[in-house]
Amino acid sequence: MNRVILLLTLLLFSADSLIAQTYELGLPDLVLTSVPFEVTAGVEGDSLGIDSYSVATNGQTYSLVERDDGTWVASDVTVSSGGQVQVELLRSGQSVSAAETRAMPGWLSILPPFIAILIALMFKRVIPSLFLGIWFGAMLAVGISVTGAWIGLLDTIQVFVLGALTDPQRASVIIFSFMIGGMVGIISKNGGMQGVVNKIVKWADSPKRGQIATGLMGVGIFFDDYANSLVVGNTMRPVTDKLRISREKLAYIVDSTAAPVACIALVTTWIGFEVGLINTALLELPDVEASAYGMFLSSIPYSFYPILAVFFVFLVAGTRKDFGPMYQAELRARTTGQLLAPDAEVDEAAATGKEMAPKEGQPQRAMNAVIPVLVLVVGVMVGLYVTGSDGQGEPLREILRKADSFASLMWASLVSVLVAAILSSAQRILTIGEVVESWYSGLKGMLFAMIILILAWSLSSVTGVLSTGPYLVTVLGDTLSPALVPAIVFVLAAATAFATGSSWGAMGILLPLVMPLTWAVMSSNGMTDMGSYHIMYSSVACILAGSVWGDHCSPISDTTILSSMASGCDHIDHVRTQLPYAMVVGLVAIVLGTIPTGYGLPWWISMVVSGAVLYVGLRLFGKSADDALVEHSESTVATT
Repeated sequence: MNRVILLLTLLLFSADSLIAQTYELGLPDLVLTSVPFEVTAGVEGDSLGIDSYSVATNGQTYSLVERDDGTWVASDVTVSSGGQVQVELLRSGQSVSAAETRAMPGWLSILPPFIAILIALMFKRVIPSLFLGIWFGAMLAVGISVTGAWIGLLDTIQVFVLGALTDPQRASVIIFSFMIGGMVGIISKNGGMQGVVNKIVKWADSPKRGQIATGLMGVGIFFDDYANSLVVGNTMRPVTDKLRISREKLAYIVDSTAAPVACIALVTTWIGFEVGLINTALLELPDVEASAYGMFLSSIPYSFYPILAVFFVFLVAGTRKDFGPMYQAELRARTTGQLLAPDAEVDEAAATGKEMAPKEGQPQRAMNAVIPVLVLVVGVMVGLYVTGSDGQGEPLREILRKADSFASLMWASLVSVLVAAILSSAQRILTIGEVVESWYSGLKGMLFAMIILILAWSLSSVTGVLSTGPYLVTVLGDTLSPALVPAIVFVLAAATAFATGSSWGAMGILLPLVMPLTWAVMSSNGMTDMGSYHIMYSSVACILAGSVWGDHCSPISDTTILSSMASGCDHIDHVRTQLPYAMVVGLVAIVLGTIPTGYGLPWWISMVVSGAVLYVGLRLFGKSADDALVEHSESTVATT
């Protein structure tokens, strides 16, 4: 009898275990208080159906919704207190399964990027500041304690840095950055770069023309911001050095003609990403009468910051006036010839170019630099077409949407290196050994930048684990009137990009969220007619523009890092001198552009007024380092 009872007990226990195995709850390892998150539920073999199930935590119940892939999800789940939180799966109101996660206050999630930015600005040492930011974020991810600090230190390298290196797209950036650096090393050693400089200097014979020429080259290489920063910075550095233009000014021009141009030009590596995100959001808005690419095109006139940022570059160059730390940098360069601040921290090869000086006694032919650069540019365009086209005569926007920009950049950079090597060897300018050495010298000049870039990516991964972006959306996402929605979106995008150091990351987070939110606000105010679509266009533009603005201001931004490194400029000096310019242009874009157009003012009036205010302001408050140089020279002569 006892054996029968024991057998029945075992059978019942096995049945209960089997039933328990059919219920699964998927939770994030870490959630933030008051910030929505998702819970996935797996219920198999239950004849009652999923309608009988729900998710509950902290006394709140949430419905489960089936997605297209068959996954059942409870969205917008929130918790109100920190510590261990239990989430239950309910069947007909009765708990059948439970799982736990850890919650922490949302404001803690912004501390890692804040610490990194603060230390970088205070001590002008970007690598230690990034490392400390990653370490602190990794500690938050596992819990604040002595043990958490130790595990976080180990995870800094083993999880986050390793993850940044093993991500295929990020590895692609490292590879083509090294390859482009290697190409620059070869065309510098074979005299081609000096040949280009000799020709440009014939026209760019003054600091004013040198800055204009750099800006024009930046606008000309519009197809990719990474390629823009690397090519323009390395190519124009010898020209600007000769004209006593500070490295800070070169880095500013390079940075302000990279992302601002790439995000609004019609054919770039950005457009496919942006249009793809817009299309994802439009799928949730069947009542909106617009295509994804049409929405992007309509948003361009409202992209005040990118347009005004490029305009301000040429305004500064044309008027020869500067203000703030940039004026001091230009004054130092003009009067003393010191292109870098005395305490600047840069890679010596990148800063001086000694290792890539042209080989003595050899011809300096511009074609030896122009041809590889053209191969790079054309190669990227061809690669985009090859990877994005099905051969069915698709529109260009569709080809760009599907193109693999990372593969295109790697292919083009490889071919450009081979072309530079063949040109150098065929003309007997460099031996094979010298080609390899010069390629390595150029690559080595990118090494410091790549270390910073990898750490910046690692910090971005930390902010992803800590849900920094969703926290900022929750805190700053409350809307006011429809007219103010674009301005709020701009600030939200800027804060997200600044904190994460990634404009693409900010766009990826916000575009799918903000477009439905904007449409909901418009609908609730009866503004769904075509005459009110300027609110939606402006909101889309403000996500793109705000992301670029935050990216420009952030010391941990990848494009900001690449711009400073390719220009041979101390990274913190670049941020410190560019920040006042970006802040002025950004504030003008919001106050005179985004807000007035939200209330119905035609965009072109706002654009003209904004440009005029920037011009008058620079005239009134800017000072010319060239004029100061003349006064300094006259004073020296008089003293003599």
